[in-house]
This record gives sequence, C-alpha cells and structure tokens, in this order.
Amino acid sequence: MNNTAKYISELLYRYECVILPGFGAFLTKRQPAVIQESTHAFFPPQKLISFNSQLQNNDGLVANYMATAENISYTDAVAKIQRYVLSLNNKMSLGKRVELDGIGSFYTSVEDTLQFEPSQDTNYLTEAFGLNSFISPSIIREEKVVPKLVTTQVTREVYKEQVEAIEETTPITFTPERRRERPYVRYAAAAVILLGIGSLGLHEFNKRIGLHNDGLSIKADKEIENRIQEATFEITSPLPAINLNIIKAEEDNSEKAKTDAVVTSGKYHVVAGAYRIKANANKKVQKLKTKGFDARLIGVNKYGLHQVVYTSYENRLEALKALQNIKRQQDSRAWLLVQDL
Repeated sequence: MNNTAKYISELLYRYECVILPGFGAFLTKRQPAVIQESTHAFFPPQKLISFNSQLQNNDGLVANYMATAENISYTDAVAKIQRYVLSLNNKMSLGKRVELDGIGSFYTSVEDTLQFEPSQDTNYLTEAFGLNSFISPSIIREEKVVPKLVTTQVTREVYKEQVEAIEETTPITFTPERRRERPYVRYAAAAVILLGIGSLGLHEFNKRIGLHNDGLSIKADKEIENRIQEATFEITSPLPAINLNIIKAEEDNSEKAKTDAVVTSGKYHVVAGAYRIKANANKKVQKLKTKGFDARLIGVNKYGLHQVVYTSYENRLEALKALQNIKRQQDSRAWLLVQDL
C-alpha cells in the first residue's frame, strides 16, 4: 500500500512547502478568521493550500519522512514515490479525477492543463485545532416603548385662583430692612487709593532717573569725541611691501590626454566588453581594429571598468542590425548600450 498522500498531508501541518518529486509542490498560506455578513457564518483561521507544478525537484523531505515512517532505506522511498507519481499521471491521462485524501483533487482541463482543487475539510493550521465554522442567527433587538407621562395642564386661571386664596389667608408684607455697613469695604477702598498714589510716585521717580542717565551718557560721548579729534596717530615702522609672482599653469597637451579623450559619434554603442585594467582594454581595441571595426574606449562605467565598443551609431535601427551581425559572427555576449557621451 502506498501512503505517499498520507505523508504529504502530515507534513503540511509543519511545513509551508511540500514537494512531491516529479509531480509538483503543495504550498500553504495562512488566512485569518473570516466573517460573512450575508450568511452570518464564522470561519476560523486556516492554511490555504495551492499547487505549483513547476517545483518538481526532490528536496528529500517526503522521501526522508517515508523512510523513517516505514523503516526503509532512502533509495526505496524514492522509488516508491516515483511509482506513486507514475500512477497519478496514468490516471489523469485517461481523463480520470485523482483524489488525495485531505489535500484535494487533480484533473485535466479541456486545454490539457493540470488543475488542482483544494479540499475544504481539513485545516492544516495547528493553532486553530478544534475550531470549526458555525452560523450564528441574526440578533433582533426589540425596541422598548417607554410610556410617556401624562401631566395635567393647569391653566393660568387656576394658578391665579390659588394665589388669591393664599393671599386671603396669609397676606405677604415686605418690610424695609436697613443694610448693615461692612467696615472692611472702607479699608479696601483706602488701600486701592494708596496703591494708585504709590504707583504714580514710583513712575515719576523712574522717569527722572532715566533723564539724568541720558544726560550723563550724552556728556560722556562728547568728551570721547573731543579726545579722538585731538589725538594724532604715527606709524614708526611700517611693514615692507610683499610682491607676489603668479605663474600661469601651462596646459597639458601630452599624448596621454589625447589618448584618454573620448570621441563621441552617436549614443547607440555595441559593447564588446569591460576591463578592470586599461592596458587590457587597449589590447582589445587594437584587436577589433585589425578586424575592421571602428573600436574605441568610451570611458569608465559605475563599476570602475573600462568599456570597449565595436562601434557607435546615431540610428537605433542600424545599431540593432549591427548588434545582430556581431552576435552571430563575432561574440554572442555583445550588447547594446544607449548613452550620450
């Protein structure tokens, strides 16, 4: 009996990717709890299973697990997995639907492509163990009607009659009462007056002090000005004059500057290579020139490498055509650089 599907199901509880060699990989992704407002259904968090047929390389996970569970060698486990995959492919080639317990089902579509339909019965998220989905009935809240208090309106005439009846039995009299004087009010008023007088005197004193200080400042300024006008200044030993001779730097017209100069002829460049050592780049230029190319150096790129080009073009179509010929006849690693020099 082949229990490969059972082992894959057990491994999906612990791993996010379980590869069935030669067939594909089962991938899991965590999904939080979901509430459907339309149906009032509650679903716990779970692992969603998907399938990728591009991942078929054997990573040893299923084979090692099978070898440990059945106490067989790793080679026997790999062979057993291969037989299981062969049986799956044979069934689907006949148009049958293949079921993997707890995982999902596989079938071939009309376009002859492999389709996977995950199972909804098993939740591989261990944190949600024991949690099931359920439907809660909608809650209907009844509004309680609060009875309104009915009060008897009393007309103005009824109030008037009640007041007249009270005045006949118990007349209301108003007797003037002499207001007692409060002595602390007088003291407070006197304190306010004294404070006002004191503040006025202090302001006047500060004003006089300020005028006096301003007079003294003006007098001191005049005295300083008179002394400066009467003073004479004499420099007995002046410093000697300094003559500066500026030598104009001659322009460097050496052969090296001419060699490093870059001649621009178009922004479409067919690149032959890039070299860390400039001498090697120059050798490449000379080699290409012997083959008839207008090769040259176009400078240093951002990686510090000296770039060598077969030739440069103003027209993009001409550059692409030349690139195709060079790739076919010279070097397939040549590429096109678009850059204004």
